[in-house]
Amino acid sequence: MATQCSGVVGGCGGRGGTGGREAVAPVSPVSPAASPPARLIALLALACGSSVATVYFSQPLLVTLGERFALGPGLLGAIVTVTQLGYAVGLLALVPLGDLLDHRRLVTGQLGLLALALLAAGLAPGVVALLGALAVVGLLAVVAQTMVAAAAALTPPARRGRAVGTVTGGIVTGILLARAAAGLLADLAGWRSVYLVSAGVTAVLAVLLRRVLPARPKAAAGARDVPSYGRLVVSTVTLFTRHPLLRVRGVLALLVFASFSTLWSGVAQPLSGPPWSLSHTAIGAFGLAGAAGAVAAGVAGRWNDRGYAQRTTGIGLALLALSWLPIALTRQSLWALAAGAVLLDFAVQAVHVTNQTLIHAVRPDAGSRIIGGYMVFYSAGSSLGAFGSSLAYAAAGWPAVSALGASFSLAALLLWATTRRGELSGGGPGGA
Repeated sequence: MATQCSGVVGGCGGRGGTGGREAVAPVSPVSPAASPPARLIALLALACGSSVATVYFSQPLLVTLGERFALGPGLLGAIVTVTQLGYAVGLLALVPLGDLLDHRRLVTGQLGLLALALLAAGLAPGVVALLGALAVVGLLAVVAQTMVAAAAALTPPARRGRAVGTVTGGIVTGILLARAAAGLLADLAGWRSVYLVSAGVTAVLAVLLRRVLPARPKAAAGARDVPSYGRLVVSTVTLFTRHPLLRVRGVLALLVFASFSTLWSGVAQPLSGPPWSLSHTAIGAFGLAGAAGAVAAGVAGRWNDRGYAQRTTGIGLALLALSWLPIALTRQSLWALAAGAVLLDFAVQAVHVTNQTLIHAVRPDAGSRIIGGYMVFYSAGSSLGAFGSSLAYAAAGWPAVSALGASFSLAALLLWATTRRGELSGGGPGGA
């Protein structure tokens, strides 16, 4: 069973509790007696999905963007990679602010700036301007992780897994539907419309959340001083140094999302050429098939609340490895690709929700920093998968891409198998 701690500073003893606590003492998160309104969690899920989708809009457009800006097949992955690198920087530089600043001001401010960055991407006149704008989009899209931490902080421990599962379900739905929306908009009004429409949607969500997201209560009299921003950022690294569970789950995230990105960053190339020669809309529609995997987020959240974290992880990683068998048949069957995509996305989200639930329980009072640090591994894996898939496809076609994705999946399964006993016996909360 995942260790559950209160949302206040000092609310967790034992492993990951006061024994090895860092000197940093952030502002205490909200510790509600009851769950937040369902409509707030739903709106956070929608906003998370919309925000993180901006990182993935380019994937079904890679061939078009390559032609428009004269990029060869081996360089198409750079479009995704630069966005993911911006995302990684944002995870370390911006997400820790969730432990320092009011969630409402931080979330709505970042959403407003994200809308401006999307506008710049949609109006970019050349490849340098486009890559620069996409790097800033990635930097600010980390607001999704700030919202995950906010949802966790607003929810009592007994229901935290479900809340995180709901919000994370919004994220995966946004990631997968981003491809379908981007493909459709690109066919109807050109690739620029994808970013311009998203800028408008993001601005509207910023206004709505400004109205309904509760502000952080003022610190109680006598509370310890709020740490500086610099100490918060440094303490993110310290947390991962001191807690083995955070490192293991971080590396699992790197490998799992490298596999995920290998598929979704590379699949546009075989689908846009013979024998399929699909349109943007048709390529993006495969995100709809993968979106069926979003149900894994809610299921995994409930399983984690019941104490089945290790079981969920093992099943998810086994399914991830198996998913590459039908995916390898993409050139022979689109049905095989669809089946593999559903399996892969289901597995990825099951593991991802489990990871986030476990790591938040290590130090609930440092939830934003922990999630931000964890997602650096996620972003590094996504960058690795995107760049690796473009190089593999240029070198040896889709079989090489499939072998790469399967290798990442098998490495994750091996890591879990060799570390699960440590998590159960002394490395932190692990579950059955």
